[in-house]
Amino acid sequence: MFDRALLARRDLFKIGGLAAATASLGACASTKPSGGGQGSAGTALRVSLASDATTLDPQKQGDLPSMNVLINVFDTLTVRDTDDKLSGGLAERWESKDDKTWRFHLRKNVSFHNGEPCDAAAVAYSIERLIDPATRSPIVELRLVTGAKVIDTHTVDLVTKDPDPILPAKLSLFGGVIVPPKHIKEKGEKAFAEHPIGTGPFTFEQWQRDSQITLKANPDHWNGKPAVEQLVFKVMPDPSSSLAALQSGEVDIVTGLTPDAAQQLGDAPGFKIVTSPGVRTFFVSLDTEEGPLKDKRVRRALNHALDVDGLITSVLNGAAERTPTLIPRQAFGFDPAIKPYQHDVAKAKSLLAAAGHPDGFSLKLSSSTADKDIAQAIAGQLAEVGVKAEVSLLDPATFKGRLVSDNRKALGAMYFVGNSGWTMDASSNLQSFVRHDRRQSRWNNPEADALIDKEEQSVDPEVRKEAFTELQKILIEESPFLYLYQASILYAVSDKVQWKTNANGTLAMANAKLATS
Repeated sequence: MFDRALLARRDLFKIGGLAAATASLGACASTKPSGGGQGSAGTALRVSLASDATTLDPQKQGDLPSMNVLINVFDTLTVRDTDDKLSGGLAERWESKDDKTWRFHLRKNVSFHNGEPCDAAAVAYSIERLIDPATRSPIVELRLVTGAKVIDTHTVDLVTKDPDPILPAKLSLFGGVIVPPKHIKEKGEKAFAEHPIGTGPFTFEQWQRDSQITLKANPDHWNGKPAVEQLVFKVMPDPSSSLAALQSGEVDIVTGLTPDAAQQLGDAPGFKIVTSPGVRTFFVSLDTEEGPLKDKRVRRALNHALDVDGLITSVLNGAAERTPTLIPRQAFGFDPAIKPYQHDVAKAKSLLAAAGHPDGFSLKLSSSTADKDIAQAIAGQLAEVGVKAEVSLLDPATFKGRLVSDNRKALGAMYFVGNSGWTMDASSNLQSFVRHDRRQSRWNNPEADALIDKEEQSVDPEVRKEAFTELQKILIEESPFLYLYQASILYAVSDKVQWKTNANGTLAMANAKLATS
C-alpha cells in the first residue's frame, strides 16, 4: 500500500517545480549550434554529478555520467538541440546517397584543441576506430556501419551493411564523437584517455578521480567561446550534500536529483527546482524462457497487478509520465492509440489462477541500490496478488556489469532497469531488449523480430511507423516486460544560472550563462 499523505506534498512540488521550470527555461539560452557565447573573464560554473566518469576516452564508454562531461570536450557530427531538432554539429549537412550510404559535409576550418585539423580523414579515423572490435567499444548504435570513405577534405561517406534510416540521429551523441588521429597515434590510447583532446567548447584541464573534473573555455571553438571561463564537474553522490553545497555557494547546478531529494530544497530563496521532460524509460525485464514467467498469462497478470500511476504519485512525487510500452512519448514511432494496462487486481488474480498459480509464486526482483524505493514498491504491489518478489539490491557497478554481461540470467527472473532513447527514435529503446539475438533480450518472438528488422532497415518513415505500431501491439499482448514510466529530469539551480538541458538530457554547457553579480 502507498502513503497517500504524499499526495499533497507531490501536488505542491509539481506546481512549484513546473512554475520554476517555466520561468527558468523561458530565460535560458538555446543550445542550438548558431549563436555562440561571449566569454566572461573569471567566471566558473560548478555542476554536481551523482557519479564520476568511467573513462575520458569517448569511444570506450557508453554511460551518461561520462558522456555528460565529454560532450563538453568533444563535438559530434550532428546535434540534438533544446527544441528536439536534429541540427548540424561538425557536419553542416548530410544526405542519403543510396540505401547503404550516408554522405556528410563537414564544417571548414575546425581544429582539435592541439591544433590538429578536424577534417574528413579525422572523421573516417574516428568511425573506423569506434567499429573496430579491438577498440572494445560498448557503443552499439553504429553496429550496421562497415566503414567510412573520404570523398574530399570536407566530405565523408559512412557505409552500412544494411539500410540505417536514422544514422544521422545516432551521430548526435555517443556514436558521433570525433577524435584526433595524429594525437592518439603519437601519444597512445592511455594518454588520450587521461588527457582527452577534442574540438569541443571546453578544453580538458584536470581529473581528480571521484572528486572533480575541470575544463576551460575554448576561445577558438567554431561556434564561439563559451559564456563561462571554467566548467567544473564535482562528484557528489549524496543528494543532500549536493543541495547543501548549492545553498552554500559551492556549486551552481545540482544534477541527477531524485524526486525525494528535490523536496529538500524547499522554498529556499535564490534557488529553484527545474523539471524537464525526460526520455529515460523504466520497466521490468522478465525472463520469459523458463519458470512461471514463460506463460504470457502470468506476464499479463503482473502488468495488471501494478498500479503505475500510484507508483508515480507516491514514490516519484509525480515526476514521471506513464508509458504503455518501452517507448517514450517524444520518440518517433510512439503510437498514442496504444493504451497501457489497467490496474486490475481481480483480473490479475484470475489470470494467475488460469495459469495454474492460484496462490501465486515466489521469485527474485533485482535492482540497483539507486532504485531501491521503486523496486520495493513494485514488490509490494505484486504481493497483493500473491506474487512474492524478493528484492535483491546490487551496487550500481555490479548491477551494470551483470546487465551487459553475456549471461542473460545474471540478474534473475526479473530486474528493474531504465533505458535512454537519446536518438529520439523508438529504435533506440527497442534495439537491445526485443529482438531475440540482442544483448539484453530474454524473449523470442519471430513476428517481433521481423518487425524490428523492418523498422531498423526501411528508409520509408510510414513503413517504419507502421512497424512500430504493430510492435507495440505485440508488446502489450505478449508482455515480455512490466511497463512503467518515463522519468522527468530534475535539477536544482541557482538563480544566477541561465541554462536548459538538451532534449536528450545531456549536460551540454557551452551556452550556460552565470551572472557575476
